[in-house]
Amino acid sequence: MTLSAYDASRQTRALCQIAPVIPVLVVNDAAAARPLAEALVAGGLPVLEVTLRTPAALDAIRAMAEVAGGHVGAGTLTTPDDVRAAKAAGATFGVAPGATDKLLAACEAEGLPLLPGAATASEVMALLERGYDMLKFFPAEATGGAPALKAIGAPLPQVSFCPTGGISLANAQSYLSLPNVTCAGGSWIAPQNLITAGKWSEIEALAREAAGLKSH
Repeated sequence: MTLSAYDASRQTRALCQIAPVIPVLVVNDAAAARPLAEALVAGGLPVLEVTLRTPAALDAIRAMAEVAGGHVGAGTLTTPDDVRAAKAAGATFGVAPGATDKLLAACEAEGLPLLPGAATASEVMALLERGYDMLKFFPAEATGGAPALKAIGAPLPQVSFCPTGGISLANAQSYLSLPNVTCAGGSWIAPQNLITAGKWSEIEALAREAAGLKSH
């Protein structure tokens, strides 16, 4: 099922509106995927991004896709092959650090809603021209943080963002208070030491804390 850029952006916007934070997850052991997803969903963060940075990532997506109430996406999509593999594994959306014509075309052809990355006004304008108005701002902190994103929003108020990269509990609210920010992405909710130790109740508590953050 093909998907237009407009419909893709509409679907990713709806997902980004569910909770103020999307956990960015690096899963090294697929056996941890299901309890991790269950803890995050229970904590009020049902939209999950599994980065394709580990050999276990696709198996983790398959396991998380079975968790009731969750919406599992694949992050770090960079090639059409990534897109096809993520869709086959059960991902319901994709996230990319940037955007290329080939990647956008693959997502549209596969019917996989994409949150494409942008860091400059020119990148934002190019994606907007194609039909994407819900974007990932990456790398957020390294690109100037909330002040930079606020500045981009002045001439381009029709575009909304999910900033990711260097976001923490300490600075998330500075982004979420901006009118052009719908949610933020962060890895602090599921740190590797807690995943490895299987401390799901502690991850659920971190998720609940993040879910209590308020967007504008």
